[in-house]
Amino acid sequence: MASDAHELRPRAGGDTKKLTVNLGCVDPGHMDLLVQDGFYANRTDLIRTAIRDQIERHTEAAKHSVARRSLDRGLRHYGRDELEAARAAGQPLDIRVLGLACIAADVTPDLAHAAIASVSVFGALQASPAVKAVLADRTR
Repeated sequence: MASDAHELRPRAGGDTKKLTVNLGCVDPGHMDLLVQDGFYANRTDLIRTAIRDQIERHTEAAKHSVARRSLDRGLRHYGRDELEAARAAGQPLDIRVLGLACIAADVTPDLAHAAIASVSVFGALQASPAVKAVLADRTR
């Protein structure tokens, strides 16, 4: 697909997304034991490791799903020039990303509305609140 998609590597810190998970009392207790016994630095470390292990376990299925859905993986940036070109060509873009899709800060809501046909992001969409609002009915 697009040539300016960049692979993202997991990193601790800034570019993270907070999730809330409800667990029974026993699971956090087991987690605390594993942390106390030195298997993990903290609960977050254990949870990240468990999630990555499950993703790795299903790597082949995920690869097929990414290919089937024609997803760009990693960081995909959509700049004003690219969107203006799509609008001028009369071919609105279908944004399909696994990771982080970024729409440049200088993209106006009118330009986004005219140049983007649909948005399907498995991960996070970064755009101004006004651009997100105008694309709300096109976002899956």
